[in-house]
Amino acid sequence: MIVDLPDTTTSALSKALVKIREEGGAVALGRVLTLIIATPLGEEEEAIEAANDASREHPMRVIVLSRRPEKDGSDEAPRLDGQIRVGGDAGASEVIVLRAYGDAASDEEGLVTSLLLPDAPVVVWWPSEGPAAPSVSALGRIAQRRITDAASAEDPVAALALLGRGYQPGDTDFAWTRLTLWRAQLAAVLDQPPYEPVTAVTVSGAADSPSTELLAAWLRLQLQVPVSLEITKPALGSSGIHGVRLERASGAVELERTMPNVATLVQPNQPTHDISLPRRSLRDCLAEELRRLDPDDLFGEVVQKGLALLENTETAAPEGK
Repeated sequence: MIVDLPDTTTSALSKALVKIREEGGAVALGRVLTLIIATPLGEEEEAIEAANDASREHPMRVIVLSRRPEKDGSDEAPRLDGQIRVGGDAGASEVIVLRAYGDAASDEEGLVTSLLLPDAPVVVWWPSEGPAAPSVSALGRIAQRRITDAASAEDPVAALALLGRGYQPGDTDFAWTRLTLWRAQLAAVLDQPPYEPVTAVTVSGAADSPSTELLAAWLRLQLQVPVSLEITKPALGSSGIHGVRLERASGAVELERTMPNVATLVQPNQPTHDISLPRRSLRDCLAEELRRLDPDDLFGEVVQKGLALLENTETAAPEGK
């Protein structure tokens, strides 16, 4: 069920939600957190769909705050349009959409505060370009976890560096979440004989992939060996991470994504294996981040220390690229 409340207030939205619950039997019992999604106007639906899917694992209240960038909406008359979605239109959650115009969008914290679930953790997600310092932003101040996505920034690598400079416990980024399967596979390879130290690493990926930078930073930090980056222009290759090469005395271990959902693992004196390594959807990334509401200390180390170790790393393009 979808209920539209044009030109409304947050108080009216709260009363309407209670009325819907009483009349339709929809209840908020079992909601484990409040997820605030901050998006530009007109870009809400993909994020709402991901949240609805993730809510089947994490029942929650979803508050979508949609507004124009300040430079584009300064001349608009102040207005707040609300929408409530429950039942089949909201997965296992209840969705409150706030579309704020003009000066009505200036107090983000005030718009959402009265709609938060009492005594429940708050998570903020910016699907598009997020604030430079999430922890001190209007919404970030009230959240235990703050999720950005550097891949949505105009300069993804610069966005990661900015996040590292302003990092506070509780910050995370989907560029890191997309690495979970890569990190698990590489850790599994190194946990098998021969137990030889890695002497050098090469990570290859597209220029628009912040995950490639984070994977290289994680390997540099964990293995304490030289790491080379091979970066291709997006137009000359697929996006995202292309592969990793680990040099050891017995020969190189290569994990290369040959197709969108499949990677090839080549190891000395062993058969070549094709491994499922799918690209992770928004739903997968969001569900994973909502499984833990404590700070991700490893991400903090990688984004603050690992990226700094890469600053003096030579970046090379593969031959012919």
